[in-house]
Amino acid sequence: MVRHHSAAHLRALSTVLGRVLVVALCALVTMTVPLSFPPGGGPTGVDRAVATGVHDVLDGDSGLYQALAFPSNGYVVLPLLLAAVAWFGFRRQWRRAATMLAVPELTLALNTWVLKPLWNRPLDDYLAYPSGHTVHLVAVATTFALLTDSARTRAVVAAVTALTMAAVTVGMIGLGYHYATDVLGGIAAAIALPIVMCWAAAALAPDRTGRPRTPAMP
Repeated sequence: MVRHHSAAHLRALSTVLGRVLVVALCALVTMTVPLSFPPGGGPTGVDRAVATGVHDVLDGDSGLYQALAFPSNGYVVLPLLLAAVAWFGFRRQWRRAATMLAVPELTLALNTWVLKPLWNRPLDDYLAYPSGHTVHLVAVATTFALLTDSARTRAVVAAVTALTMAAVTVGMIGLGYHYATDVLGGIAAAIALPIVMCWAAAALAPDRTGRPRTPAMP
Protein backbone atom coordinates (compact mmCIF):
# COMPACT_ATOMS: atom_id res chain seq x y z
CA MET A 1 0.00 0.00 0.00
CA VAL A 2 2.82 2.40 0.94
CA ARG A 3 4.65 1.54 -2.28
CA HIS A 4 1.48 2.18 -4.30
CA HIS A 5 0.94 5.61 -2.72
CA SER A 6 4.61 6.46 -3.23
CA ALA A 7 4.43 5.60 -6.93
CA ALA A 8 1.23 7.60 -7.34
CA HIS A 9 2.83 10.56 -5.59
CA LEU A 10 5.86 10.41 -7.89
CA ARG A 11 3.64 10.26 -10.98
CA ALA A 12 1.65 13.28 -9.78
CA LEU A 13 4.84 15.20 -9.01
CA SER A 14 6.25 14.32 -12.43
CA THR A 15 3.07 15.58 -14.10
CA VAL A 16 3.17 18.86 -12.20
CA LEU A 17 6.84 19.44 -12.96
CA GLY A 18 6.31 18.59 -16.61
CA ARG A 19 3.40 20.99 -16.81
CA VAL A 20 5.41 23.78 -15.19
CA LEU A 21 8.27 23.20 -17.62
CA VAL A 22 5.98 23.31 -20.66
CA VAL A 23 4.32 26.50 -19.45
CA ALA A 24 7.68 28.13 -18.78
CA LEU A 25 9.07 27.19 -22.21
CA CYS A 26 5.94 28.30 -24.07
CA ALA A 27 5.77 31.57 -22.14
CA LEU A 28 9.44 32.16 -22.94
CA VAL A 29 8.78 31.63 -26.66
CA THR A 30 5.75 33.92 -26.65
CA MET A 31 7.65 36.69 -24.87
CA THR A 32 10.96 36.46 -26.72
CA VAL A 33 9.76 36.13 -30.32
CA PRO A 34 8.71 39.83 -30.38
CA LEU A 35 12.30 40.78 -29.57
CA SER A 36 13.15 39.77 -33.15
CA PHE A 37 10.59 42.12 -34.71
CA PRO A 38 12.01 45.06 -36.65
CA PRO A 39 10.74 48.59 -35.89
CA GLY A 40 7.11 48.85 -36.92
CA GLY A 41 6.53 45.11 -36.49
CA GLY A 42 7.30 44.02 -40.03
CA PRO A 43 8.58 40.59 -41.07
CA THR A 44 11.75 39.18 -39.57
CA GLY A 45 14.42 37.48 -41.61
CA VAL A 46 12.89 34.12 -40.69
CA ASP A 47 9.45 35.34 -41.78
CA ARG A 48 10.78 36.47 -45.16
CA ALA A 49 12.65 33.20 -45.71
CA VAL A 50 9.60 31.07 -44.86
CA ALA A 51 7.28 33.21 -46.99
CA THR A 52 9.68 33.02 -49.94
CA GLY A 53 9.77 29.24 -49.67
CA VAL A 54 5.99 29.02 -49.52
CA HIS A 55 5.45 31.30 -52.50
CA ASP A 56 8.19 29.66 -54.59
CA VAL A 57 6.55 26.27 -54.21
CA LEU A 58 2.83 27.01 -54.14
CA ASP A 59 2.15 30.37 -55.76
CA GLY A 60 -0.33 30.40 -58.62
CA ASP A 61 -3.07 28.56 -56.69
CA SER A 62 -4.77 30.86 -54.18
CA GLY A 63 -7.51 28.27 -53.77
CA LEU A 64 -4.94 25.93 -52.26
CA TYR A 65 -3.97 28.54 -49.67
CA GLN A 66 -7.63 29.01 -48.77
CA ALA A 67 -8.07 25.25 -48.37
CA LEU A 68 -4.98 24.95 -46.17
CA ALA A 69 -6.07 27.82 -43.90
CA PHE A 70 -9.69 26.59 -43.72
CA PRO A 71 -9.43 24.63 -40.42
CA SER A 72 -8.48 27.80 -38.54
CA ASN A 73 -11.71 29.64 -39.37
CA GLY A 74 -14.09 30.33 -36.50
CA TYR A 75 -16.95 28.50 -38.20
CA VAL A 76 -14.78 25.37 -38.07
CA VAL A 77 -13.20 25.84 -34.65
CA LEU A 78 -16.43 26.64 -32.80
CA PRO A 79 -18.19 23.41 -33.86
CA LEU A 80 -15.07 21.50 -32.81
CA LEU A 81 -15.23 23.23 -29.44
CA LEU A 82 -18.90 22.37 -29.01
CA ALA A 83 -18.22 18.77 -30.03
CA ALA A 84 -15.52 18.55 -27.36
CA VAL A 85 -17.92 19.97 -24.77
CA ALA A 86 -20.52 17.41 -25.85
CA TRP A 87 -17.89 14.64 -25.52
CA PHE A 88 -17.56 15.33 -21.80
CA GLY A 89 -21.23 16.13 -21.34
CA PHE A 90 -22.24 12.79 -22.84
CA ARG A 91 -20.06 11.13 -20.21
CA ARG A 92 -21.67 13.28 -17.51
CA GLN A 93 -18.33 14.90 -16.76
CA TRP A 94 -19.95 18.25 -16.23
CA ARG A 95 -17.01 20.08 -14.69
CA ARG A 96 -14.77 19.04 -17.53
CA ALA A 97 -17.45 20.09 -20.02
CA ALA A 98 -17.64 23.52 -18.40
CA THR A 99 -13.86 23.82 -18.38
CA MET A 100 -13.74 22.74 -22.01
CA LEU A 101 -16.19 25.47 -22.94
CA ALA A 102 -14.57 28.24 -20.93
CA VAL A 103 -10.82 27.78 -21.32
CA PRO A 104 -10.38 28.18 -25.11
CA GLU A 105 -12.66 31.23 -25.17
CA LEU A 106 -10.85 32.83 -22.23
CA THR A 107 -7.54 32.11 -23.96
CA LEU A 108 -8.78 33.77 -27.15
CA ALA A 109 -10.05 36.77 -25.18
CA LEU A 110 -6.72 37.21 -23.39
CA ASN A 111 -4.91 36.98 -26.70
CA THR A 112 -7.19 39.55 -28.32
CA TRP A 113 -7.37 42.08 -25.52
CA VAL A 114 -4.04 41.64 -23.73
CA LEU A 115 -1.33 39.93 -25.79
CA LYS A 116 -2.00 41.55 -29.17
CA PRO A 117 -2.09 45.13 -27.80
CA LEU A 118 0.92 44.37 -25.61
CA TRP A 119 3.16 43.52 -28.58
CA ASN A 120 1.33 45.74 -31.07
CA ARG A 121 2.43 44.14 -34.34
CA PRO A 122 0.26 45.67 -37.08
CA LEU A 123 -0.43 43.90 -40.34
CA ASP A 124 -2.81 45.63 -42.72
CA ASP A 125 -5.64 46.84 -40.44
CA TYR A 126 -5.25 44.39 -37.52
CA LEU A 127 -2.75 43.25 -34.89
CA ALA A 128 -1.08 40.04 -36.01
CA TYR A 129 0.92 38.72 -33.06
CA PRO A 130 0.07 36.22 -31.68
CA SER A 131 -2.17 34.82 -34.44
CA GLY A 132 -5.74 34.70 -33.14
CA HIS A 133 -6.79 31.92 -35.51
CA THR A 134 -3.88 29.84 -34.28
CA VAL A 135 -4.59 30.56 -30.63
CA HIS A 136 -8.24 29.53 -30.91
CA LEU A 137 -7.62 26.26 -32.74
CA VAL A 138 -4.65 25.15 -30.63
CA ALA A 139 -6.35 26.18 -27.37
CA VAL A 140 -9.31 23.90 -28.18
CA ALA A 141 -6.97 21.00 -28.90
CA THR A 142 -4.80 21.65 -25.85
CA THR A 143 -7.75 21.92 -23.48
CA PHE A 144 -9.30 18.72 -24.77
CA ALA A 145 -5.98 16.87 -24.45
CA LEU A 146 -5.57 18.11 -20.88
CA LEU A 147 -9.05 17.05 -19.82
CA THR A 148 -9.35 13.62 -21.41
CA ASP A 149 -8.18 10.55 -19.48
CA SER A 150 -7.25 8.59 -22.60
CA ALA A 151 -3.56 8.63 -23.50
CA ARG A 152 -4.43 7.32 -26.97
CA THR A 153 -6.89 10.16 -27.53
CA ARG A 154 -4.28 12.69 -26.41
CA ALA A 155 -1.77 11.24 -28.86
CA VAL A 156 -4.26 11.38 -31.74
CA VAL A 157 -5.25 14.96 -30.88
CA ALA A 158 -1.59 16.02 -30.71
CA ALA A 159 -0.76 14.40 -34.07
CA VAL A 160 -3.82 15.77 -35.87
CA THR A 161 -3.27 19.25 -34.44
CA ALA A 162 0.39 19.27 -35.49
CA LEU A 163 -0.47 18.25 -39.06
CA THR A 164 -3.36 20.71 -39.21
CA MET A 165 -1.24 23.59 -37.96
CA ALA A 166 1.46 22.82 -40.53
CA ALA A 167 -1.15 23.20 -43.26
CA VAL A 168 -2.78 26.25 -41.67
CA THR A 169 0.59 27.98 -41.31
CA VAL A 170 1.34 27.57 -45.00
CA GLY A 171 -2.14 28.76 -45.91
CA MET A 172 -2.06 31.89 -43.75
CA ILE A 173 1.43 32.83 -44.93
CA GLY A 174 0.43 32.29 -48.55
CA LEU A 175 -2.64 34.47 -48.15
CA GLY A 176 -0.64 37.16 -46.37
CA TYR A 177 -2.74 36.91 -43.22
CA HIS A 178 0.18 36.21 -40.88
CA TYR A 179 3.93 35.84 -40.62
CA ALA A 180 5.45 32.57 -39.49
CA THR A 181 6.43 34.11 -36.15
CA ASP A 182 2.80 35.10 -35.53
CA VAL A 183 1.86 31.44 -35.74
CA LEU A 184 4.77 30.33 -33.56
CA GLY A 185 3.81 32.78 -30.81
CA GLY A 186 0.18 31.77 -31.12
CA ILE A 187 0.95 28.08 -30.70
CA ALA A 188 3.08 28.76 -27.63
CA ALA A 189 0.46 31.00 -26.01
CA ALA A 190 -2.32 28.52 -26.80
CA ILE A 191 -0.45 25.76 -25.00
CA ALA A 192 0.67 27.73 -21.94
CA LEU A 193 -2.57 29.53 -21.11
CA PRO A 194 -4.89 26.48 -21.19
CA ILE A 195 -2.47 24.50 -19.01
CA VAL A 196 -2.56 27.25 -16.38
CA MET A 197 -6.33 27.64 -16.65
CA CYS A 198 -7.02 23.91 -16.45
CA TRP A 199 -4.69 23.72 -13.49
CA ALA A 200 -6.65 26.49 -11.77
CA ALA A 201 -9.96 24.83 -12.62
CA ALA A 202 -8.75 21.51 -11.22
CA ALA A 203 -7.65 23.19 -8.00
CA LEU A 204 -10.97 24.98 -7.62
CA ALA A 205 -13.07 21.91 -8.47
CA PRO A 206 -11.84 18.92 -6.41
CA ASP A 207 -13.06 15.44 -7.23
CA ARG A 208 -15.40 13.46 -4.99
CA THR A 209 -12.55 12.48 -2.70
CA GLY A 210 -11.93 16.15 -1.99
CA ARG A 211 -8.61 16.14 -3.84
CA PRO A 212 -8.00 18.38 -6.83
CA ARG A 213 -7.70 16.56 -10.12
CA THR A 214 -4.38 16.92 -11.91
CA PRO A 215 -5.01 17.37 -15.64
CA ALA A 216 -3.03 15.13 -17.94
CA MET A 217 -0.32 16.58 -20.12
CA PRO A 218 -1.17 16.86 -23.81
